[in-house]
This record gives sequence, C-alpha cells and structure tokens, in this order.
Amino acid sequence: MTPRSRSQGGRSQGGKPQGGKPQGGNSQRGIALIEALVAILIFSFGVLGLIALEASAVNFAVDSEDRNRAALFASEIASSMWTAGSVSVTNAQLAPQVATWQANISNPTTTGLTNGTLTITPVTAKSADITITWKPPARATTSAGSTLTTRVILP
Repeated sequence: MTPRSRSQGGRSQGGKPQGGKPQGGNSQRGIALIEALVAILIFSFGVLGLIALEASAVNFAVDSEDRNRAALFASEIASSMWTAGSVSVTNAQLAPQVATWQANISNPTTTGLTNGTLTITPVTAKSADITITWKPPARATTSAGSTLTTRVILP
C-alpha cells in the first residue's frame, strides 16, 4: 500500500465513500426523536396511572366516610335500645324514634346517607339486628349498595 491510499481513509479517488454507504452519523438520524417520543409515552402512562390511583383513593375515602356515618347511626340506635331496655320497635320509647332515625339516615343533607334505609329485625327477645343500607349516586345503578349490620344484645 502506498502512503497516499492510507491517508484517504477508505475513500476512492473521487472523495466518495466506498460501497455507496454514507459515513458518520447520517445512518442514525431521527433516533433521538424516537427515543424522546418513547420516553414521553412511558411518562404519559405513568401519569395516567397516578390519576387512576388518585381516583381510587377518593372513592375509598368517600366509602369509608359513609361507612363511618352508618356505624354512628347504628351506635345511636343501639344506645337508645339499651336505654329503653328493649329491642322491640313497637316499644313506647322506641316507636317514635324509629321514624326520626329513618328520616335522618335517608337525608344526605343532614349528615345522612344517600339512598339510606334502616331495618331493625328482632332476632330474640333480647337481641336485634340493625341493618343500614345505602348507595352513593356515583355507583352504577346495577351495582349493589353498601350494607352495615350491627347486632344488639341486651343483658
């Protein structure tokens, strides 16, 4: 080999690359743009996942708040039954309160539950089940509502 051919670095006499392939970074054009688009896509999926997680957390918080209200109503009813010494809703002390309890539970504007209902079922002479059901308006009409059942047993 002559020194002239070594110094040309693989180029032919006319200065064109051998084999017709471009030399340098020309074959890599657009790779940075594709990498940036893939990174944006992955980041977008991450953000969507965080938004979905936040929505789930809000739904769980609302359900927890409703369940807490139902438990407070059930506790109030159980306390009244203990005070009256009876689980019968026809008892003179409890009968007037049943309508008030039902009105309070079903009225969401006064810290009640949306679509809330109260059912008191005597089990024995000294015990009864207090069942409170509700269905938030955000739930689909075909899904079941939430239920809280408390059993009161008098001594």
